[in-house]
Amino acid sequence: MTRDERRGLIFTADDFGLHPAVNEAVERAHRDGVLTTASLMVAAPAAADAVERAGRLQRLRVGLHLVLADGVPMLPRAKIPELVDAQGRFGSAMARDGFRFFFLPRVRRQLAAEIRAQFEAFAATRLALDHVNAHKHSHLHPTVLSQVLSIGREFGLTAIRLPAEPGMPAPLRPWIALMRRRLDRAGIAHNDRVFGIAQSGAMDETALLAILDRLQPGVTEIYCHPASHDGLTASMRGYRHTDELAALCSPRVRQRLAELNPATGGFSDLLTAPRDGAAA
Repeated sequence: MTRDERRGLIFTADDFGLHPAVNEAVERAHRDGVLTTASLMVAAPAAADAVERAGRLQRLRVGLHLVLADGVPMLPRAKIPELVDAQGRFGSAMARDGFRFFFLPRVRRQLAAEIRAQFEAFAATRLALDHVNAHKHSHLHPTVLSQVLSIGREFGLTAIRLPAEPGMPAPLRPWIALMRRRLDRAGIAHNDRVFGIAQSGAMDETALLAILDRLQPGVTEIYCHPASHDGLTASMRGYRHTDELAALCSPRVRQRLAELNPATGGFSDLLTAPRDGAAA
């Protein structure tokens, strides 16, 4: 059966390492639920705890959740002054930053340094690199994607999330199509579609069951933001983290998944050849 004929499903938790409550949820959802994959924020406050947990969860696939907006960098402010504010944090003005990434060579150099630093930090964990994606999908920007592709190859990059959700706004579709073509030309594996953008922070049991009921051939990624309690950050105010955790552990979701019987796992299981060091 070809990839176009079979159904594959990746359940991913983003923001692994952001907070101990996220890490607790990832471990529980993997052990007791349907979660197969997590995306690690290497510079986040609870990253070390996340790595320690991932080391115990031999079947959990872990990728790099690249942070270039609304978060903390790996490098100190002195090395990337054009990228961060006075407190050394990335802002959320992504349109403005996108123009600066494209037009200002000095900003691109700092961007490349930070992206490299995050890849290096992931490599230092000694976890197998399952995939790469970016916080707030900033890897959709052509300049960011170019740097991720060129730098990532040095660190074993084989798969990237394509943020292509059915029903997405028309203005984004040409950018998604461009990204898809670039990944295909570069020989980088990617999912066919994703769910989690339109209902970010609200991927509860009802949402997951609805997605499963219209699962299509090809590889689908469903990503969530589970945590063991709500109210983690100001930027995620209103996110129902505990409902998302409950959904990933839901008996109804597990039963529906068993009925559909798609191939499940991480990007390395469904899209790329096995690599040395990957869990069996």
